[in-house]
Amino acid sequence: MKTFLANKETTKRDWVIVDAKDQVLGRLAVKIANLLRGRDKPTYTPHVDTGNFVVVINADKIVLTGKKNEQKKYMFYSGYVGGEKYLSVSQMQERRPDFVVKHAVKGMLPKNRLARKMLTKLRVFAGEEHPHEAQQPKAVSV
Repeated sequence: MKTFLANKETTKRDWVIVDAKDQVLGRLAVKIANLLRGRDKPTYTPHVDTGNFVVVINADKIVLTGKKNEQKKYMFYSGYVGGEKYLSVSQMQERRPDFVVKHAVKGMLPKNRLARKMLTKLRVFAGEEHPHEAQQPKAVSV
């Protein structure tokens, strides 16, 4: 029996939808990263992008445990002297709730070109509405 290795031609990608309402951010990010990588499929191959397209809704309703809402900070640097800016998670959830989820998922993926390509298959939306109804995404419980 030969070992099966997936390639671009044999990979079948589906669209899945994940509801982030009342989900813990870290645990949700692990599940989404596994869906993007294709770890849930029997045809998973580490060096090939075998994952699905993932649509995340209700990103503004995620939950963090402990005091992370106020203590966890995101740093942005403009490149100029004194150009550092720090925002807490609660401030980022008000401004850009999709960034919080994308940033967490990016941290769960490997650090290489393939992971950057996988991250383009992630779509995050703050509310219930999303423009991907035509792809008929299947609901996935996480």
